[in-house]
Amino acid sequence: MLVFEGVFAGYGGSDVLRGVDLVVEKGSLTCVVGPNGAGKSTLMKLVSGLLHPRVGKLEFQGNSIARAAPRQILKQGIVQVMQARNLFPELTVRENVELGAFLISDDALVKRRYAEVCEMFPIVGERAKDRAGALSGGQQRMVEFARALMLDPLLVSLDEPSMGLEPRAAKIIYDSIVKMHENGRTVLLVEQNVRAGLERATRGIVMEAGRVRLEGTGAEVLANPQMRALYLGGTIEEGAVSSSAAARSGSATYQN
Repeated sequence: MLVFEGVFAGYGGSDVLRGVDLVVEKGSLTCVVGPNGAGKSTLMKLVSGLLHPRVGKLEFQGNSIARAAPRQILKQGIVQVMQARNLFPELTVRENVELGAFLISDDALVKRRYAEVCEMFPIVGERAKDRAGALSGGQQRMVEFARALMLDPLLVSLDEPSMGLEPRAAKIIYDSIVKMHENGRTVLLVEQNVRAGLERATRGIVMEAGRVRLEGTGAEVLANPQMRALYLGGTIEEGAVSSSAAARSGSATYQN
């Protein structure tokens, strides 16, 4: 569904991403993890159209989105929930959610979509008339999820959705992400909580220093001993996996 091929991108003439090759398969819950400075946020800016590649190919369903504007990307079926809270606190929950349908002119369709997201996220219906700013952090995040689904997207991109949440609220958010995926959404997740993200992912990708270093199923990546190096201040040693291990079917693989 989404393909990065040889992508270089960054800011002010300096590349943060240095030859990224990455595929998000249709129907997957793909979780991208990595230490600070790995390039995860830059990757998400490319997906939303807030940043464009300097070099390389970026395609969605076979069509190039390398130079597409954010509005064009929305129309193609990609929505993103940003890391920072992004609700209008003085508007009601319902008003915030309905803003997600700003590209839809059919009032009946908007009403139907609203009913659908209320079923998936009951908090939206229960607190519909309350100001969004009166909700807890976890509740606000669910309202953002609901708003993102108003366009019935093909790909939902989530940038560190558990950031700043206490453990109980974070678990509710993770469960909501799994529910979205089980309901047929393709999800691209960048997550700071490595274990929580990879345990729920169908595909795991580890970035380091602007490149993809390790990929496999979420469970394979989480179990790989080289993961410890990244999160204890080291690096993944290229070629650390023996040729016999790399050849095993379904095993996590390194990219040089």
